Order: sequence, then structure tokens, then C-alpha cells
Amino acid sequence: MTRTAPAETPLGDSFHVFDTTLRDGAQREGITYSLADKFAVARLLDEVGVGFIEGGWPGALPTDTEFFARAAAGELTLRHAALVAFGATRRPGTKVTEDQQVAALLASQAPVVTLVAKSDVRHIERALRTDVAEACAMVRDTVSFLVERGRRVFLDAEHFFDGFAHDPDCALRVLAAAMESGADVAVLCDTNGGQLPLALADTVGEVVARTGYRVGIHCQDDTGCAVANSVAAVQAGATHVQCTANGYGERAGNADLFAVVGNLVTKLGMPVIPTASVPELSRVSHALAEIANLAPDTHQAYVGASAFAHKAGLHASAIKVDPLLYNHIDPEVVGNDMRVLVTEMAGQASLELKGRELGVDLAGQPAVLTSAVRRVKELESRGWSFEAADASLELLLRRELEESSVDSPPFTLESYRVILDHRLDGVIVSEATVKVHVAGTRVIATAEGNGPVHALDAALRQALSPYLPWLADVRLSDYKVRILADRPGTDAVTRVLVESTDREHEWTTVGVHGNIVEASWLALCDALAHKAMRVEAASVSR
Repeated sequence: MTRTAPAETPLGDSFHVFDTTLRDGAQREGITYSLADKFAVARLLDEVGVGFIEGGWPGALPTDTEFFARAAAGELTLRHAALVAFGATRRPGTKVTEDQQVAALLASQAPVVTLVAKSDVRHIERALRTDVAEACAMVRDTVSFLVERGRRVFLDAEHFFDGFAHDPDCALRVLAAAMESGADVAVLCDTNGGQLPLALADTVGEVVARTGYRVGIHCQDDTGCAVANSVAAVQAGATHVQCTANGYGERAGNADLFAVVGNLVTKLGMPVIPTASVPELSRVSHALAEIANLAPDTHQAYVGASAFAHKAGLHASAIKVDPLLYNHIDPEVVGNDMRVLVTEMAGQASLELKGRELGVDLAGQPAVLTSAVRRVKELESRGWSFEAADASLELLLRRELEESSVDSPPFTLESYRVILDHRLDGVIVSEATVKVHVAGTRVIATAEGNGPVHALDAALRQALSPYLPWLADVRLSDYKVRILADRPGTDAVTRVLVESTDREHEWTTVGVHGNIVEASWLALCDALAHKAMRVEAASVSR
């Protein structure tokens, strides 16, 4: 077995960050972790410095059983965390030595076990179909059995807050049965997620005062208060907090690990994870979203891509003076970045800051800024959006500066044509022909594709490749289309976002037109113009 206490955390064992992504988080609709996924998740959580990783329910789920078996065999090495097995107490009316689920917890060889037990008399009588005395005996027997065999035990008191409000004596009897039998922590669970911070904090404080037990907190997010409830519980005396990565979990989810840790570290000054791990929060959050096959929440607190993104010109004016005037922390503390979004709300300060971010120096050039702001607002009014198209915005700003690298694009268009061929066998083929001038030569190229944009891109590549060797590395990696319904009585327009990559960098460009092919063409042209500008800049720097 591995050790049972977290290491390298300034608070040591006096405070627990307990992650249950692999158990409670896996109950989210749409998430299914393979065995390989579980190992990858555990390693990432260990990297970020949590103290305990609940790996699942051995004996109940085959994948979890195998996960613990392979971890015990040496396939999982944890530097910060202890591995935790989750399971239930013995069943009513059975001996703990004969309960197969309890035996599976021992067989997992996990050094720590979390036992779930009902602490609401209504659940005890209606769901377990037993009485409070037997429910307490089930807790007492199972905790003692595991502690005697060298396991560290945490008790998850299920439905605690609802149960305490209904019958506090029963809820506290369940806690006492565990703690007096050797459990380390009594975790108070807001299982239905219905609590609000002030009332929850009052209950936590009362339990700590009446019992003197070490108390933990586990919050679901059904009221949208899981993070606030968790922080309030810590402020009220809890020294063990259970979370899931990105708030994954059943129904509305659980308390988000990254928001809880972010608040504890930056707002309460509690070094609950190693200092070196705090800047890894954003990276690990996004990596875990990738494993879960879910798009990262761009508006997630602390680690979301938009957590420090500013759109209003008023904000940008203040940020230009001091970034902390509109940021609650320095984004770099949690490994994130501040971004300035350029939209119809943009002012000169927004563009100057965004230009600085893109490497375009607009300081001290009020005439250029005025012209650029006017141009952005004009385009935005016609459906363009530069929030997600930094490459197109950079080109626009450099054109306003009249930089020669942008004024001389890599090719000029004479004409293009796209036709759609619907054949008798049902196959639909698009064919595109482009006529361009490149390197002083008029070139005509024709290519087929599985759609008009694909065909157009293929024809353009065929025409330009002999003259632009760097084009071989450029690929279209993503393509997004949005139909914009304009004012009543006018035609809708199409906005196209094209994401390109050259294996080292990615950039996004935008095109807008009433015709989807023309909108795509404009975005494709900007993508190549941006790459050409970078190639020229690199050659000059050499």
C-alpha cells in the first residue's frame, strides 16, 4: 500500500483537498472513463497537488476493481496524493466479516477508505428499512473492521444537512458511531444539493462546536452554490473539502475543484496545494476536460478561457492603467491569461491593449487608433466578429498601420468559380476553379472536394503550392459557420470562422458575406495572408 497522508503541501495533513472526479464526477451524464482514462485523470490530479484521489468503488464496478488492482501492482505512482477506495458499510443484518463489498474494499489495497452511510432517519427507515440503532451498528462495525486492518477511514454522512434539520440527534449519532470507532473525518454531505451558504455554515459550525470532531464537506451544485457552500464550510471549521474537476458530477454537478482551491489559496491565503502547483490549475482543468470528452467551460471561474476576458471599452481603459483594476487576481497565478476582446464595444484603449497582445504597437498613434476603431465598429455592424478571430484582427490593425508585409499579399484573385455536381448514383462532388496571380504569374487551377469550401481550398493550394513552399505545412483544422439573422426585411448573412495550423501555431480568421462560399473565401484568404506575414517577419528577423 502507498502512504496515507498528502505530502509537500504546506498545511500537511491539517487540511485535506479530496478529489472524487473518478467516482462522483464519473456519474455526470455523458462521461464514461475507460481504465486508461482513469489512470490519466489520477496522474493529472496528483500533478496539481490534491491530497486524496477517490478512485472509484471496487467490488461494485469492474473497471474500478481493475483500476485498484493495477494501481496496487505498481502501475500508478502518486507523488502528492493517497488513493482512496469508496464503498458502503456492511448491509443490515449481516456480519461485517461476511460482507463482500467490505471485503472488496480491503482487497483494493487502497490505504484510505471512504464509507458512505445514511445519516437522515427518513432514509434509514425507508431506504435501508432498518432502525437508527442498526444503522449506527453498521457504521461502527465497518469502521472498526477497516481501522483494525490498517486502513484510514473517512465517513461520508449522506444527506447530513437534510437529516440534521429533521432530526439532529439521529444525524449526530451516526457521526459518533464512526468517529468513536476510529474514523478520521466526518464528512457532512449535502447530497441533494439544496443548501445555501449561510445556513450550511451555521450547521457546520454547530456540529464542530457540539462534537469536536474533524469535519469535512461534500457539496452538490443543485442550487448553484456548491463552491460557495464549500468555502463557507471551511470558514465555519471544516478541514476536509471534497470536490470534482470542473464540477463534474450527477445532476448539476459537484463543487468545482479549481474554483474551490482558487478561492482557498487566493482569497483565504490557505496553501492547500503545493505553491508550485497553483499555476498548473488552468492547464490541468483543460486536460481533464479533454479526457472527459467535454468542451472546457470558457466561463469557468479562475481557469476558463474567458475568466479574465474583457469586452467593454470602459474596462480596457482602466486595465491599461492597471490590470488589477478589473481583474480580481493576476491571471498568471492560476496559469491563465488576460484577454481583451475587440467588438462593437471597443474603444481606443481596447484596441491598443489588444494590439499589444498581438504584437502590434499602436501606442502614440491616435489617428491610427481612431481609424481602426471606426473600421472595427463598421465591420461589426455588418456581422463581423473579431472576438475569436485574432489573426483577422491583427491583419486589420497592420493594414491601418500600412505595413508593407500586409499591403503585399502572397497572391491576388482574378476570379473563382464553384460548381456542384449531383450525379446519378447519388454522389455529390464539388468542383472549384481559381484564377490567381502569384509571383508575377497568372495561374489557373481546378480541384474537386467533398464540399464547395473543401474544393476551393484544394484548388487554391494547387495554384499556389509551387510558389509558396510554406503552404505545405498549413492545414485547415476547424471550420465553423453561423447564419446571422439581421434586422427584419434584410437578408441573413453568413459568418465563417476558419482555424488554421502549421503544426507549430494555430490562428483563426473570419469572413462574412451573404454567400457562404464568399464568406469562406474571405476567411481562407486572411488565413494565408496571416501566414505569409509571419513567414516574411521570420525571414527579416534572421
